[in-house]
Amino acid sequence: METLKTGKLEELLGADAEALLNHTCKTIAKNDLNLPGPDFVDRMFIQSNRSAPVLRNLQSLYGNGRLANSGYMSILPVDQGIEHSAGASFAPNPIYFDSEKIVQLAVEGGCNAVASTYGVLGSVARKYAHRIPFIVKINHNELMTNPNQFDQVLFGTVKSAWEMGAAAVGATIYFGSEQSTRQITEIANAFQQAHELGMATILWCYLRSPGFKVDGKDYHTAADLTGQANHLGVTIQADIIKQKLPETNGGYNALKGYGKTHKKVYTDLTTDHPIDLCRYQVANCYMGRIGLINSGGASSGASDMAEAVKTAVINKRAGGQGLISGRKAFQRPMNEGVALLNAIQDVYLDKKVTIA
Repeated sequence: METLKTGKLEELLGADAEALLNHTCKTIAKNDLNLPGPDFVDRMFIQSNRSAPVLRNLQSLYGNGRLANSGYMSILPVDQGIEHSAGASFAPNPIYFDSEKIVQLAVEGGCNAVASTYGVLGSVARKYAHRIPFIVKINHNELMTNPNQFDQVLFGTVKSAWEMGAAAVGATIYFGSEQSTRQITEIANAFQQAHELGMATILWCYLRSPGFKVDGKDYHTAADLTGQANHLGVTIQADIIKQKLPETNGGYNALKGYGKTHKKVYTDLTTDHPIDLCRYQVANCYMGRIGLINSGGASSGASDMAEAVKTAVINKRAGGQGLISGRKAFQRPMNEGVALLNAIQDVYLDKKVTIA
């Protein structure tokens, strides 16, 4: 199996190579983390309240694709056709209006699983549900209400995801939004039902509120706030947490009178280094007992490969479990999308990229 050569990795990282590949984390020690590995389901979940069918489906997620049984994950998520509109999402590469092409990209790209909508996965379930684990996204921000409102609403049912052979369900909560309390209750109940039916659960732990912008600075991706969103996600028993890579910190300090924090979060547990910021996200997932996968972000064009690899290096060295990258892969020809997904996976296969 050909993988990304170290020289090529350093070339893609460019000026950041030294800072990312040689960083030693002095905030939260790697020995305090529950790290990914081939036995991760056995180490972390057998002692939990997850049932045997949930364990089987979790193992199917960790045991598929090019990263099979490594403890790491590469997931293709394509639910943007709803929130971002199908036109905005698929116009750059119209073949992905065809739901089957989405699943084919995940298969050809060697992904652990494909995450998409009820419609996409249901339309090809009998052909593909036994070939690659399905993650059915059960809620969406539909953005057809005029004027737009920002809320996650349920599409279909957990049972219908189970009936199509899904290994897991995924959901988004907009923490901090006006509707977040309802979403937390709604998804907690949905995750309980998913576990009762034997499926695993994945939570997109996103922040959404105009109040997170203070004095011209955006704290939607602050390490302290996203870390707490992760902690709420594992509290409602998400088996995997999806989160945006932190780009800043100090959200609690900037939002006067909002929530609670501690000065040691900033003096002892984080620095401004991207790996240290991501490690704080991992720590909030029960010190890695629940896996953290970071999102790949929007497509920027020619720089997508370098950006995706950089995100993977940060996530892996922080103690995370993988990347869930969609638009960077499907908004380009399929062979290029496969190459990008493989480059991400190569970071996790590269034994020289170690935990910081």
